[in-house]
Amino acid sequence: MQPNHNPKVLVVGTTADYIEWIRRACPGRALFLTEPGVRRTALEPAPAPVEELLSDLADYDAARDALRAHLLAWELKLDGIACFDCESMELTAVLAEEFHLSYPSAETIGRCRDKYASKRLWQESGVPCPRTRLVRSSAELGAFFEDIGGPCVLKPLTGSGSELVFCCSDPEECERALLEIRRGLEARETHRMYGNSVSKGPCVVAEEFVAGTEFSCDFLVRDDRVDVLRLTRKIHSTEGPFGTIRGYALVTRPPGDMDQRRFERVLGDGAKALGITDAICMVDFLVRDEGIVLLEMTPRPGGDCLPFLLREAGHLDPLILTLDIAQRRPVRPVLYTGAKNWVGLRLHAGRNGVLRAMDVRPLRRDPRVREVHLIRTPGHIVRMPPEDYDSWLLGHVLMEPFAEPDVETQCHELFGRFVVEIES
Repeated sequence: MQPNHNPKVLVVGTTADYIEWIRRACPGRALFLTEPGVRRTALEPAPAPVEELLSDLADYDAARDALRAHLLAWELKLDGIACFDCESMELTAVLAEEFHLSYPSAETIGRCRDKYASKRLWQESGVPCPRTRLVRSSAELGAFFEDIGGPCVLKPLTGSGSELVFCCSDPEECERALLEIRRGLEARETHRMYGNSVSKGPCVVAEEFVAGTEFSCDFLVRDDRVDVLRLTRKIHSTEGPFGTIRGYALVTRPPGDMDQRRFERVLGDGAKALGITDAICMVDFLVRDEGIVLLEMTPRPGGDCLPFLLREAGHLDPLILTLDIAQRRPVRPVLYTGAKNWVGLRLHAGRNGVLRAMDVRPLRRDPRVREVHLIRTPGHIVRMPPEDYDSWLLGHVLMEPFAEPDVETQCHELFGRFVVEIES
């Protein structure tokens, strides 16, 4: 066996479609540390044994030891480390320290993942964010609701997206949501995503509800400089749980009356308060008359259909950019300023059951549609929220909407052309 003299970037805990994406875009550049279950259910071809190591990512010691053995057996060296999934970021930080690679510390990851700690740090640093309290009982929740005058949003201490997130307009709704979150966390006790939510006791984060238009953004913070890479307005669904996103619309400038420099300063202050100094970050925020309000920030690029949206729009490849940053390669970050109003539309199932068929031909015939990407096949079992927030996502559509009507109306109309057969 010949030693491989090209150092690899280690990609920790990502999905099979991201692995295939990276392998096609830059063959031989990455080594993938992958959860065995991901490979078992993958639709994509498996990488060569030298390219991928399967290990239980919940067992940090075992993953570290397996990685050491793999590097030794194949005579590989690492010069970078990257992660695209929230539940794997802590392990990535542990491995980065072990192998002397550049990545945010485990402490920084903990601050980002903890929805109470992050907002407490922002409040202490003067970064605009919702008022927040950690509640352990109905009495504490009732006191918080009274303090802010309602409504409020309840969510687990850690988590992602709209999973187990509820908006409550009165104390009775708060009580029901609190019970639902606790039941959901008990059912997810072994999920890596919710380890801290379970281990730190029956804690739930209560936030004041802030009305405004919600956006998502990717930005690069490096050498005390902030560069915005992506801005998207979130298109909320009128169906499904609170916070369900129907799609994302690319925008070309900071929303509202905020200029670029002020916007970048708020992002930089938010990252600094959490201890992020050298990373590509994703942030969710609200825009209202008084300015922006940060909701969540994490040192990874936005996922879901967003990388596909940016790539198809011809702007940038966020996955490869993440590898470039991990390996300290020169990058020239530029905000998307294209003339086309690209939209990523998420395709959700409507009920529980076994997926029997999906007909996307009406979508492909539509002149607005540029790409249809399905992530499920017949036989897939759909379990609707709040039982499961992953299995009901079936794929996405990338589209260039017409000038009229509004984007929300077009997304709703286009989604209606997606034909799904589910057997109860």
